[in-house]
Order: sequence, then structure tokens, then C-alpha cells
Amino acid sequence: MASMHPTNVESPPASGGASASIGVRRASPSRLRSLVVMGVTAVAILAAVYMTNRPAAGEGGLTAVVLAGRATGPAPTVGKPAPAIAAKTVEGTPVSLTSFEGHPVWLTFGASWCQACRAEAPDIQSAYQRHKVKGLIVLSVFMQEDAATVRAYAQRVGLGFVKVADPQARIADEYRILGIPSHFFIDRAGVLRAVKVGSLDPTAMDDAIEAIEG
Repeated sequence: MASMHPTNVESPPASGGASASIGVRRASPSRLRSLVVMGVTAVAILAAVYMTNRPAAGEGGLTAVVLAGRATGPAPTVGKPAPAIAAKTVEGTPVSLTSFEGHPVWLTFGASWCQACRAEAPDIQSAYQRHKVKGLIVLSVFMQEDAATVRAYAQRVGLGFVKVADPQARIADEYRILGIPSHFFIDRAGVLRAVKVGSLDPTAMDDAIEAIEG
């Protein structure tokens, strides 16, 4: 059985009979200052990201996502037209935001593998049922999933709104998604009126929908 005692290592002989000393390299003051500045900068960046995308009142669970950063258009901005979407529903029907002009649109990003998304899905369906009489369109984008997976999930849960599979997360990239669920509320003229990150409770859903119904 191997010995558990550390192996002795001899120090080089000291010159002139003096005891040998082993020096410990210490960081220079300038390097220490650089490390401190880098640490403070990293904390500041993380705090800014959180403050920009933190859940608001009525919002809860959030699953962080990391995307490839392949956006080609402008980032979604409240008060400006929502970025264009051209895709196919999970049933194979072409769909775009322009095809919904004249309707309030609730654009959601989620996934069946996201626990927070699964938890709020029945509330989204209920809100859709309450507001579709006023023309509400719910367009749900399922990240990193194929159409067959989304169809099976939607049938199992009972989701009756428009569903789009986004297996390569290209639509999510255009909308700069940092976490799911994420919600974009677009008015009848196609203008983005609110962005909410994190799961919503029914009251928050109704409030956001009513603000775009006009």
C-alpha cells in the first residue's frame, strides 16, 4: 500500500552558509488594482443585465438561455414596430406578424422543457379564451424544439393558439431572448407596447392584454 506521507523535497543549498529561503511571488500593486477593477466591472455588468431584464410585478419563474447572437435586425424596442417574424406554424401554415395587423398580438417565447413555461401555459390558454373575442392573437414560439414535439405537447396540454417551432432559436435570436418565458405585447398597428420577462400571473396577463386591445 502506498505511503500517505508527503514526499520530502530538498531545498537547494544556500550560498555562503546562509539558510535557504523560498520566495513567494506577490502580485504587484498595479496588478492588484487591475484585478480589482476587472472584478468591479464584471459585477456592474451582471447587475445591469439583471436590472434590465428582471421580472416586474406579477412576474415569476425564469429559465436563462444562451443564444448564438445571430440577429440581423434591430432589437425589439417599446414604442417601435415589433421585429418581423416569418415562419410556419407547427401545422405547416405560413405565418407572419404582418398577417395579424389589426389584431392585438401577444408574442410569447418558451419551451416544453422549461418548467416555468409549462407552469404558465394553462393560464395563457385561459387568457386567450377570455380575450379572443376582441381579436387577440397569441403567437407562441417554442425554442429549440421541432414541430412534432410542439404539436404533441400542445395536444397533451390543450393549447389552442398559434404555435411556431424555433429549433435553431433564430426567431429568439432576433428578439434577443435572455430567458424564458418572455412576453411581447404588440398593438393593432404592429407597435411593441410592453416586454415582460418571466412567468406572468393571470392578473398581469389581463392587464398587459387590455393595454393593447385599444
